[in-house]
Amino acid sequence: MSTPFKVVIPARFGSTRLHGKPLLLIAGKPMISHVCERAEEANAEEIIVATDDERILNVVSDLGFQAILTHENHESGTERLAEVAEKFGWSDDTIIVNLQGDEPLLPADYIRQVAHALANQNQAGISTLAARIHDTDEIFNSNAVKVVLDKKGYALYFSRAPIPWNRSKFTVPLTLSFHDENYLRHIGLYAYTAGFLKTYCAWENSPLEKIEALEQLRILWHGEKILVQIVEKTPPAGVDTIEDLQRVEAILKNKINLNV
Repeated sequence: MSTPFKVVIPARFGSTRLHGKPLLLIAGKPMISHVCERAEEANAEEIIVATDDERILNVVSDLGFQAILTHENHESGTERLAEVAEKFGWSDDTIIVNLQGDEPLLPADYIRQVAHALANQNQAGISTLAARIHDTDEIFNSNAVKVVLDKKGYALYFSRAPIPWNRSKFTVPLTLSFHDENYLRHIGLYAYTAGFLKTYCAWENSPLEKIEALEQLRILWHGEKILVQIVEKTPPAGVDTIEDLQRVEAILKNKINLNV
């Protein structure tokens, strides 16, 4: 039986690197339109764009999707989700997927999977995804967040550092041509229960999340579990720069041409 879930898409206008990026055109449509379509393909029972700007609100509404204005002073998309859950009065067991507004290429299967994973266990109020790392350089790339799991698939730690540290391989000079199934790259797609979002927003920031600049470490710091499902591969990166925009444009245009 399918898992009922909602998708909330945080979409800010004021990006530091790409101002107004949710409205930038990709293959003839605003980027936020592509993201909403991924949520539709995942069969979400409700899709809501949570924005801080009326321009995004108006464009999303014209596209036929639901959007609401949220506070401008949120520190994270997670806080924006919590505001949406409160405004709509969703019950504590409602499953909400946080789909970032700059991820037009995220597979719909992954959106369903992260929601289904959360629904089918009772130890965590949050689930996320990871994929095995096959490129050794990626292990040492600080922009690629690594995660280590326990035997039941719950996160032990997330880091920008290469974890676990392979004592026999990571010598000086470093061995950069080995393959190890233990290395996982975190994929920034989350599902929460509405009740967990309330709890999360009541917590203070943690020292670990400040050191690593990883919001999810607040959850581990406060002693809560994060379920991690392993997927086949890391999806294409989202849009942060003009180069990213051009890359995604080429992928989506090619996909459209193949469907003609």
